[in-house]
Amino acid sequence: MRFLTGESKRGIRAGVVVVASATAVAATVWGVATLVEPGKAATQQNVSRPAESGGAGGAQPQAIPEGIAHASEAGGNAVNITIDDGPDPRWTPKVLEVLQRHDVKATFCMVGPQAKAHPDLVKKVVAAGHRLCDHTMDHDTAMDKKPVAYQEQQILDAKKLIEEAAGSGAKVEYYRAPGGAFTPDSRRIAAAHGMRPLGWNVDTKDFGKPGTAAIVDAVKREIGNGPTVLFHDGGGNRAQTVDALDQVLDWLEEQGRPTGFPVRTAP
Repeated sequence: MRFLTGESKRGIRAGVVVVASATAVAATVWGVATLVEPGKAATQQNVSRPAESGGAGGAQPQAIPEGIAHASEAGGNAVNITIDDGPDPRWTPKVLEVLQRHDVKATFCMVGPQAKAHPDLVKKVVAAGHRLCDHTMDHDTAMDKKPVAYQEQQILDAKKLIEEAAGSGAKVEYYRAPGGAFTPDSRRIAAAHGMRPLGWNVDTKDFGKPGTAAIVDAVKREIGNGPTVLFHDGGGNRAQTVDALDQVLDWLEEQGRPTGFPVRTAP
């Protein structure tokens, strides 16, 4: 499968942030089933505000927006494959094998302690050209109800563990709130530390193990909602996910749909 990069451009202007946010929320269908309590919707935040750029001297790094990303850098009809809750010593290698067979790159949203426990897998993910995403320390789907200091600890401690496990200066480029439990503060914290808040458009519901066919059908049915698809390599037996991912990538290739990474700096 052909993998493309290059930021897709949108016509969102900073002066109309609130209006753009309202439009994006109305236009985007969110999968917000929590991993602990399926069907429980979490509050979603989709206001896009520029993050402050840092760095002393020389060119300033490009600011990471606080708005929740859904679009693909590859633009057009490209699809973003995202993999949550790992790394897992049994299932992450199988997911990596499927991705390699299809020549597809994905974004792996890792839980901090899992990354610390399996640094070899984090390094394999990076070496294969995939990107890293922070999925917090404890996968607390109610963290949007917790104090800001708690949210900051969950996000930054996980980032540190993932980057330490990855080594070689690899960076975590995205932040995905567990169960979609974003807050304005968590998005601000993530963006200020170089991580784009990352949502999803297609919830495959693979976490509940509904069967391989049901997972594949969910992608085909919901891909019109947007390009970012949610799978899991952690949290239990992921045999159905591995089989479904293989079939989904075959189908995307048949449809002429390339894959890409989610946007990071585009609004």
